[in-house]
Amino acid sequence: QVQLVESGGGLVQAGGSLELSCVASGGTSGIYAMGWFRQAPGKEREFVAAIMWDGSNTNYADSVEGRFTIVRDNAKKTAYLQMKSLEPEDTAVYYCAADRYRTLVPRTGDYAYDYWGQGTQVTVSS
Repeated sequence: QVQLVESGGGLVQAGGSLELSCVASGGTSGIYAMGWFRQAPGKEREFVAAIMWDGSNTNYADSVEGRFTIVRDNAKKTAYLQMKSLEPEDTAVYYCAADRYRTLVPRTGDYAYDYWGQGTQVTVSS
């Protein structure tokens, strides 16, 4: 089993910055990629960003490219999502996820991920 715990969500003004953290524990040796997804009210869960655990590749949704950065710290078994220039459209529950299937590029489909955190709320006010 792999456990994922997110933190760092909160309320921020438009244009502001926020950093989310996701700490992995348990059977983490089989994890090859970590991803971030989000779900806004009335919408399906969507891909945000992902990174190979060895740092070899990253993948970003077009909507966050240039504004969000995904980083991993192997020693701390933690993935971070650094967000800047936040917009009200970024308001959502953000989830981190772990993929145990090895691929060259991090996968973007939520169905591809095996473990999920409980989510952390990010609210961006106008």
